[in-house]
Amino acid sequence: MTQADVKARLLEAYDNQLRTEAETPSAIFVTVHGPLRLATFLGGRGFITYRDLGGADQGKIRTLVSEALDYFKGQPEITTVEWKTRGHDQAPGLREALLGHGFTEDPAESIMVGEAKSLSRDVALPDGVALRQVREEPDVRAMSAMQDEVFGEPVSEAMVDALLHRLSLDDGMELWVAEAGGAVVSAGRLEPVPGTDFAGIWGGATRPEWRGRGIYRALTARRAQSALAMGKTLINSDSTEYSRPILERSGLIKVSTTTPYRWVRN
Repeated sequence: MTQADVKARLLEAYDNQLRTEAETPSAIFVTVHGPLRLATFLGGRGFITYRDLGGADQGKIRTLVSEALDYFKGQPEITTVEWKTRGHDQAPGLREALLGHGFTEDPAESIMVGEAKSLSRDVALPDGVALRQVREEPDVRAMSAMQDEVFGEPVSEAMVDALLHRLSLDDGMELWVAEAGGAVVSAGRLEPVPGTDFAGIWGGATRPEWRGRGIYRALTARRAQSALAMGKTLINSDSTEYSRPILERSGLIKVSTTTPYRWVRN
């Protein structure tokens, strides 16, 4: 099988298995509007996704954008809305329609997919660094605060609340950290997707002074091992340019891109 064949197979699995209700497992509720799935999450966050846009032309896409945004504008508790696009979709005029309705464009990320077994390997950690799974609130707060700091964002109480809520559901999500001297230096989530072959690895962040020492690779390998123990054979991740090369070296393939567009209530 050629590299192109492998990429096509993985992209097909991604589209068929993940771009369904599996994409919004922790939503408070989801409304289906034509091809769109409009999801409401804790913390005042709206999210728009879809398997495809059903061959809609530019005019229909403008209408869908307007109707979806009106839906969330009608919920006063919603403060931000994300429309998740994919680079391989047929979506004429979508970018222009989103920008015209007040969305702003975030940087594109790589959609990475591959075999979980390709990531599951022994990776040596630097002296004094240890990995562990966390569930208790103080640990979750320390993990989330580190991630916010690394990503250059204010500490988000809403994210902590959302993570604690997910843990209370016992839906399989796992939080993993790497610690040195009692401080979190790297962290990430594992999210098995029910009814699919997939588990997602998300939220990967490492403090700058600890990068380049194998910690993120070790954290990724440990999450892949946990995914395999759950019976998941495929891993997916939306990766920045920091993590993409690491995942590629581990055997994951860039199958497409994803670009989030965000609307914020004034």
